[in-house]
Amino acid sequence: MESVDRKPASATTAARHGALAATLPVTDADFDDATRGRIAPLPGPAMHPAWGHAVWDPKDWEFIEGDAPPSVNPSLWRQARLNAIHGLFEVAEGVYQVRGVDLSNITFIASADGWIVIDPLTASETAAFALELLHQHQAPRPVAAVIYTHSHIDHFGGVRGVIADDDVANGRVQVIAPVGFLEAAISENVVAGAVMMRRASYMYGRLLPGDELGHVDCGLGKAIPLLGTTGLIAPTVEITHTGQELEIGGVRLRFQYTPDTEAPAEMNIFLPDRRLLCMAENCSATLHNVYTPRGAQIRDALSWSKYINESIELFADATDIVFMSHHWPRFGTEVARQFMAEQRDAYRWIHDQTMRRANHGDTPLEIAETLGPPPGLGDRFHVRGYYGTLSHNAKAVYQRYLGWFDGNPAHLHPLPPVEASVRYVEFMGGADSILDRVRACIDAGEYRWAAQVLDHVVFAEPENREAHLLQADVFEQLGYGSESGPWRDFYLTGAQELRHGAARLGGSMASSIDILRAMTTEMLIDLIGVRLDGERIGAERLGINLTVTDRDERWFIGVEHGAVHGTPDRHDVAADLGVEIAHLALARLASGTTSLDDLGPADLMVTGDRSRLEWFLGLLDTFDASFAIVTAERTTP
Repeated sequence: MESVDRKPASATTAARHGALAATLPVTDADFDDATRGRIAPLPGPAMHPAWGHAVWDPKDWEFIEGDAPPSVNPSLWRQARLNAIHGLFEVAEGVYQVRGVDLSNITFIASADGWIVIDPLTASETAAFALELLHQHQAPRPVAAVIYTHSHIDHFGGVRGVIADDDVANGRVQVIAPVGFLEAAISENVVAGAVMMRRASYMYGRLLPGDELGHVDCGLGKAIPLLGTTGLIAPTVEITHTGQELEIGGVRLRFQYTPDTEAPAEMNIFLPDRRLLCMAENCSATLHNVYTPRGAQIRDALSWSKYINESIELFADATDIVFMSHHWPRFGTEVARQFMAEQRDAYRWIHDQTMRRANHGDTPLEIAETLGPPPGLGDRFHVRGYYGTLSHNAKAVYQRYLGWFDGNPAHLHPLPPVEASVRYVEFMGGADSILDRVRACIDAGEYRWAAQVLDHVVFAEPENREAHLLQADVFEQLGYGSESGPWRDFYLTGAQELRHGAARLGGSMASSIDILRAMTTEMLIDLIGVRLDGERIGAERLGINLTVTDRDERWFIGVEHGAVHGTPDRHDVAADLGVEIAHLALARLASGTTSLDDLGPADLMVTGDRSRLEWFLGLLDTFDASFAIVTAERTTP
């Protein structure tokens, strides 16, 4: 029987890495920029104040030094070394970043009113730690404003580490974000919360040890904080258009609104008096994701490219330094312009060449397999696939325009994985014969093909431990060979699951109190619809007149044909019952974090047959984000 222990890199993998290392450009420019202006390294771990564990510890990444080990792609190792450079940095006079204390960067700009904070990280513990580090080396100031550049949680989740609700309520602190921020920040995780959490555990290597055989880097940054506290304080100022300006304590900020780029709601920030440009996450030191493997709607590579071009036209001539929400700045006007132009051209290349070839009839797999980097950019590290890849981004562009179907009718209605796998295994002569042939493929270094073939055995024969462990070995070598941090983590987490089973993650609906408060009633009704087991409710009908007491809202919620629909601003005289409920109590019910019995008269009033409401709520699924991914085990009732 194969061992369940992690394995070293094979001779084939090591040889491939040696050959790749010999082709990588030799340059210290990125290391010079990544260390430029460093005032101090992180002094130690960021601790959780209540639980006492390290939310972030820079010592976790001390193993990343020197030459790449055989188990890590040498190009990814280089990126991991750069992302391991941590501490407090002076970007320009009065402008500071703390890097390497979270997946993202936090930026502090000194103003006469106090600090302007750009992107307060993922967790309040890491954000507070960063502010404390700043105040150890610069005169303490209050926070005057917080800017969310976009709607991903690593750019707003730590806000309570730098400000409190009272600061906003009494007007001491402005919270600035692009229009549409709040809806985008919440809605992405509402409908697909559990599956997105599960896939994120793969993508970010959360279940892997941090070492040479495990997680080394996300490509975009080191990692996400461990069991930190996330929150959200709603914006008080919205940026609605490009050219909009604000002045805070003598600091002029000019905004470029860039929706539907790296995030649905995003903006860049220009400081005209300081010749500084913040490109948010629209530019970074890696090719980004047009499609993120954790799951999300496909991004618009064409718009992304056009907005970067607009940034160049608006700001490049007046910019000395470009800094971003991840990685390190670019210094010098011409360097900054070239950097942005190369980022622009990478996304435009992926878009245009994918669709050019699609219009010749090439399928997404054919395009992804052969699409190389843009001409002249093959040696540019910041457009290499450390986070996004040419491969999965090309497939994303195809899907955005044409969907999952490639037009071949053989692919229109395939059998589901288990049924297809059983037939494949039988057709190929049985599992024993397949495993013998797969071992020969592995010996020849044909890991991708071995993984495809073994997948059928794993799904066809759930009890075939030998196949599971062999597939784990194959995934491991594919992970070691990946230049993309997320690809490495996907492969290695898959190997871990095959050897030890799916880790327990719990449900994903227990959102933070801030997220629940920020959800609209419509979002909550949509969430109820996703949780409803439509087959169990069958042809039963139900009508609920909903009153959200603290938001002065009325809705009619109808259930017909196993589906939920909601109509605002009306009640139906024929409804089965009425529900009067405060918004937060409704959010807890809709998310599954509380039950009807837990709500008292102050929270809820039901008119009509309460048992009908109890019956309906009993038909709502509770999601467990611990389901298996690489085997046939599923929890769908």
